[in-house]
Amino acid sequence: MSFTTSPQPSAIRGNFLDITHTVSQASDIKNHIRYIEDGLLIISEGKITWFGSWEDGQAHLSKNIQVQHYPDQLIVPGFIDTHIHYPQTEMVGAYGEQLLSWLNTYTFPTELKFKDKAYADKIAAFFVQELLKNGTTTALVFGTVHPQSIDALFEAAEKVDMRLIAGKVMMDRHAPEDLCDTAEQAYQDSKTLIEKWHGKGRALYAITPRFAPTSTPEQLTKAGQLKQEFPDVYVHTHLSENKDEIAWVKLLFPERKNYLDVYDHYGLTGSRSVFAHCVHLEEDEWQCMHKTDSAIAFCPTSNLFLGSGLFSLKQAWNKQVKVGLGTDIGAGTSFSQLQTLNEAYKVQQLQGDKLSAFESLYHATLGGAKSLHLDDKLGNFNIGKEADCVVINLNATALQALRQSQAKDIEDRLFALFTMGDDRNIHTTYVYGQVAYQQK
Repeated sequence: MSFTTSPQPSAIRGNFLDITHTVSQASDIKNHIRYIEDGLLIISEGKITWFGSWEDGQAHLSKNIQVQHYPDQLIVPGFIDTHIHYPQTEMVGAYGEQLLSWLNTYTFPTELKFKDKAYADKIAAFFVQELLKNGTTTALVFGTVHPQSIDALFEAAEKVDMRLIAGKVMMDRHAPEDLCDTAEQAYQDSKTLIEKWHGKGRALYAITPRFAPTSTPEQLTKAGQLKQEFPDVYVHTHLSENKDEIAWVKLLFPERKNYLDVYDHYGLTGSRSVFAHCVHLEEDEWQCMHKTDSAIAFCPTSNLFLGSGLFSLKQAWNKQVKVGLGTDIGAGTSFSQLQTLNEAYKVQQLQGDKLSAFESLYHATLGGAKSLHLDDKLGNFNIGKEADCVVINLNATALQALRQSQAKDIEDRLFALFTMGDDRNIHTTYVYGQVAYQQK
């Protein structure tokens, strides 16, 4: 049963921080920062109907409206996770492998369990709660090859009116037999799930080949056929994460000029296509990403944990390619976008680049929305957008409180949060205007 938004308008008062516009250069972000000390957000039927200062906003409050006041916290738009595997929730921190051996040793045995719908229901409920506990209000999610894994996930998200994009894995080779479908079965299962879930409430569907090596040309053709038949659904897969993976793709698809060309050939690039990792792109691939308006999910904790390499945000800005932030649970090591940004900063430092606090906020909110082609609905507090937001305690630990006491301005406070923060900082998470998580 779907969570029902309150017909009565509600309001949130506090210190708000967001970014007003999507940008094409990191240096432009600072010009679009909006910080309102003592602001007011008015919500009706899950949407923002007014936003501004408390002083100006009182005239817009109806008599019986309930105002929730957070005087000591910081309120930001809900965090957006552009790449995560919900079936891998239970295998975070699996030891000692790089990508291909990690899949065989840990991932495939774990995903076999999702044949059981009751098991999928249990993990899906835990997964949704863990997202909310970490302030993530929208995510692009991998399931398993089993259609019931996606039913379980969308059913769990529907209970709190959460915007999730997800799809069942398409995989017909180079994996355990019990985890493989066929080209035709993947097509039929995906089509059924699209017709059942895409656009129902806040649910959206993603065509999800795991990655090129685990799909035959026949299956990739069927994936492209789905994209033609349902042009407003998403495509979600992996690209150029690991050098051995790239070499394998070249062996399997010798007729294609590079890894991305495999996906492009089968019609799987585009404005709703998100490719996780992209650590080792060639020049032609960068050009194709830009030309097709495809997006990258940058997954720093995963790239470091599996030893995959260092992704360059500077290169993505220079090539004008959309980038969102991904936790990539379970190769990624935390559901927290705060922790993910902590590692993203270090990945840039290792390449001689900097990642500012405001750019970090952009990637976790409005930039993530842009990468998912949802910046008309999500990512900031503009009137008409969906009311997803996070109330953050900047002083969740004694060390944080000490550091924050020395902060010069909001940018410095934000940087300290992104360096030291985790789920302990998430005070309250609002989804579609309703409290979906509150710290006890």
